[in-house]
Amino acid sequence: MYTLSRMLFIFFFLVFLVSAGLTAYQIHQDRKDAALFDELSQLVTDPTEHASDGLQPEQTDSSPETVPGTSEGPGTHQEPVILPKYQTVYSMNNDLFGWVSIDGTAFNYPVVHTPEDEEYYLRRGFDGAASRSGVPFLDGDCKTGCGNYLIYGHNMNNGTMFSQLLPYANEAFWKEHPVISFDTLYEAGNYEVIGAFYSRVFYRYEKNVFRFYDYHDLTDPEVYQEYVDQVKAMSIYDTGVEANYGDELITLITCSYGRKHERFVVVARKQP
Repeated sequence: MYTLSRMLFIFFFLVFLVSAGLTAYQIHQDRKDAALFDELSQLVTDPTEHASDGLQPEQTDSSPETVPGTSEGPGTHQEPVILPKYQTVYSMNNDLFGWVSIDGTAFNYPVVHTPEDEEYYLRRGFDGAASRSGVPFLDGDCKTGCGNYLIYGHNMNNGTMFSQLLPYANEAFWKEHPVISFDTLYEAGNYEVIGAFYSRVFYRYEKNVFRFYDYHDLTDPEVYQEYVDQVKAMSIYDTGVEANYGDELITLITCSYGRKHERFVVVARKQP
């Protein structure tokens, strides 16, 4: 009996040590991730000390060929120029697509885009190292001018990343934070919240459901209106904000863990 009790004690003690070690490692990793995001946000907040003049992006499929309104005639165009505040961060990682933030909160993150491997940053940090937090990323099918930027981010238990979107389930929070900022590399933008709702990822066989995550291309007027109508119908409360065809949208998506495959979604339209 003594031997059995001792073996059980040793077993549970080892389990405790392993559990404690994993917890400590996760805390260390989370702090490391948070420190990197803080460093990046500092570079964006105070770019004058770091930005280099005239830094140009590499030409990729997701980069616009011209700056709107700068064409001088047939066959001519001007190369896009990255906004000064993002030049240094882009030079650190060319997968940077933009930046999303909510004034008055800790929600302040880069957005990356890897269309050839949409979830590349699901468990990678901005520096490419393994990361539980990952980096908010743009849907692989999205591109400049698609009409709706679908952006995914983790709902972290430590209250970071897109877990900071969950307060939008409460109307009072929306009233305090009705605007979400989303900048691409080339253009700053403020977006008014249209609605916030819970939904889920549906099975292929399910019919007559709102697959909000499939609406990355809203260049068709009917598809655009269908999406906006569905968002308004699903929303937890009425913001009174309307969106008309041609208004650019962002859709922020995170897990909510209320039920299997559940997601929490916030949709906003760009201010004129």
